Amino acid sequence: MIEKATVEWPVRFGMILKSQFEALASEFRKRIDDRLATFFPQPGAPDQYDLTYLWARTIRCPYCEGLVPLSPNWRLAPDGTGVRLRPRCEGGPGDPKRRCEFEIVRSVKEQSAGTVSDGDATCPFPDCGRVIDGGEIKRQAQAGGMGEQLFAVVFKRRIETRTKTGKRGKDKWERGYRAPRPEDDNSAAVRAALDEKLPEWEALDIIPGEPIPDGLKTSEPHRYGMLRWQDLFNPRQLLGHGTAVEVYRELLAEEEQRGLTDLTRAAFVYLALSLDKLLTYNCRRSRWHPGREVMAQIFERHDFSVTWTSAEMAPLIVGLGYDWAIEQTAKCIGELVELVRPDAQHGHDLLARASATTFTPPPVTITCKSGDLLDHIEDGSVDVVVMDPPYYDNVMYAELSDFFYVWLKRTAGYVVPDLFTRQLTDKENEAVANPAKFAGQKGAKALAGRDYQERMRRIFEECRRVLKPDGIMTLMFTHKATGAWDALTKGLIEAGFVITASWPINTEAEGSLHIKDKSAANSTIFLVCRPRDPAAAGSGSAYWEDIEPEVARAVRARVKEFQKGGITGVDLYLASFGPALEEFSRHWPVKRGTPRPKPEALKRKRQAEILAEEWDPYAVTPEDALDAARREVKRWRLEQLTHLKPNEELDPLTSFFVLAWDAFRAPVFPYDEALRLARAVGVDLDTQVVGVLAEKKGSDLVLWDSARRAAKGALGSPDGSRSMLDAIHHAAHLGRTRNLQVAREMLAKSGVDGEPTFLSALEAVLEVLPVSQAYSGVKLDGDLAAAGSDFEALENLRKLAFADKLDEPEQLDLWREAKAA
Repeated sequence: MIEKATVEWPVRFGMILKSQFEALASEFRKRIDDRLATFFPQPGAPDQYDLTYLWARTIRCPYCEGLVPLSPNWRLAPDGTGVRLRPRCEGGPGDPKRRCEFEIVRSVKEQSAGTVSDGDATCPFPDCGRVIDGGEIKRQAQAGGMGEQLFAVVFKRRIETRTKTGKRGKDKWERGYRAPRPEDDNSAAVRAALDEKLPEWEALDIIPGEPIPDGLKTSEPHRYGMLRWQDLFNPRQLLGHGTAVEVYRELLAEEEQRGLTDLTRAAFVYLALSLDKLLTYNCRRSRWHPGREVMAQIFERHDFSVTWTSAEMAPLIVGLGYDWAIEQTAKCIGELVELVRPDAQHGHDLLARASATTFTPPPVTITCKSGDLLDHIEDGSVDVVVMDPPYYDNVMYAELSDFFYVWLKRTAGYVVPDLFTRQLTDKENEAVANPAKFAGQKGAKALAGRDYQERMRRIFEECRRVLKPDGIMTLMFTHKATGAWDALTKGLIEAGFVITASWPINTEAEGSLHIKDKSAANSTIFLVCRPRDPAAAGSGSAYWEDIEPEVARAVRARVKEFQKGGITGVDLYLASFGPALEEFSRHWPVKRGTPRPKPEALKRKRQAEILAEEWDPYAVTPEDALDAARREVKRWRLEQLTHLKPNEELDPLTSFFVLAWDAFRAPVFPYDEALRLARAVGVDLDTQVVGVLAEKKGSDLVLWDSARRAAKGALGSPDGSRSMLDAIHHAAHLGRTRNLQVAREMLAKSGVDGEPTFLSALEAVLEVLPVSQAYSGVKLDGDLAAAGSDFEALENLRKLAFADKLDEPEQLDLWREAKAA
């Protein structure tokens, strides 16, 4: 359906498509207003409008019976605006009337502490204050005892302006926050209206009453009592979305009586997509983003995990809500038409006008079939295949898509029913590494990985079959885990492709330097693939010992170019995978001349849980090429971050710390990637890093700052005999807890202050740690703030004791440039 809306209909109908959609949407808008206005009162209009209602989930404290609003913090805006709780203890513990009221405050210090952390809650009533176990929260939620309480309202207010002559100028609108008032709570009226509608809606299949299935992500709502898709919406949201479907169906029925044309059918599909767009910002998982002061949509994370607070949009305000979703869709239709129709181009270009007069829409065929069975396409008939493949285990697309599908089949499904024949989306045949497919089986994660690789191989084989001998396939891939790259590339090569070019493209929104808690990739790697020459395929195997230096040279030749183009951090490692795989695929098949030892992991675990085939000491996989690429980027970055002489080198632990911060730009990053980085620098992650420099937390590794290492008793000798990072962290800790002079004396006493390796290590650490607020002006939180304190102490120490030996960190120039801009 999306392919038709993007490719087929704009080229077929032209700009009349946009007009038809806008006319239909206008009638929809008028009818929905009439039915929902009473549930979204605006008593301050036209000078003030309530835009967004902020809700907190609630439970009962099992110790005092108080109603506990759950939120990890009470921030509303970056300027310190937030919420302070006013607990009303009433008759004391045991009184069911105990509840919190709320007050808007203007500074962080005035805000109340969060009431939930790591799944556990803290009772906010002063005569209780007990910790409420996460299991108790889930028990209440699953028993239907989790409610919600309005704790703030976001509004916009008209501000009159005057010209210099005193005349009325153009009004401005100012955002503000207020505490909820009793009249804001119209839940009784909403519930009554919903109860009246539900029997009819259930009979007419208006709302999604289907159970949320078990799955890797779709099981997450079950833990908190949300068992059906309609449970993801509060009563007012459900009333609004159900009414929208009702109006949609009415309009469709009226149009069908007049005779539904292909043009009108397309307009109805676009209207269904507009309604679905609004769903993402009006459900129990859409939240308020205090840093940007906007609503965040449901899939800012690719899961269904619970959000303790939610933001509800007032959808009827002119220019917002439904107006916004409709306007966005209309804008998109117009841009698509202008892109594909010369007769829709504006301006006075004679060539464009001449082509417009003779334009005939080309034939476009959209098919909906599995990628591993393209039997409707002849062998060797396609010039180009363009693919954005599923990213291994990164996103469970089908599971997440059910959120949209269950609503779309109730709107667009009545317009294009052949595309909505299933109750839910197809998970079984999806090409992702989803362990849920193998639930209850040993080694489910490994089985899921092999399933993904096999499915992608079959897809690539079909693409190879339909491509002309001189055809091209381009595919894009963004995944930090090399296991995903290995699975994808293996399927690609085994299907008969060779990678002939690769390019990293910045495709994700850039954030400010060093202000994210977790690592993230901003680049997508585009791979250009061609069918392998059959003659080359029969030339026999090459040896990895001969190919590995060529892979390293290929990476070295391109990494400078990538960095010059703005590719940094983890993206630089990802970008290096392209040229490494180019070189590797050209020499396929590859084997080892010398057998490699069996990995310890295979000795400790059952082989069936690790590999599909028997251990082959001579086997070579794409991951070998990726390891070589990582080692080459490691050498390149350490050379840039330090002024080491050719015969000097940072010790492995310091190298790991520096490269981890340099690559991931965050204290938290995937443990699997930490394992591969450790392998590249020559340390054992579990024995030399974990418990010494970092901790394993779930599937992540969390780096420690100097204070955390000191508290854990994990700092080695200050003389750097184990690692120069120990000396650096000793100095940072003393600088933070005592003073810089004590830190300086400690370094002099230990004898490291004049060693070139210490100076190089300090230089590298200062280039990769997050810059503290004192130097950047940007406030850091949590583990980032702790690491930023290390930077501040070490930079002040450099200025005091080493200014004549070490220049100021180059990253400070970047911050100055950012401030100036």
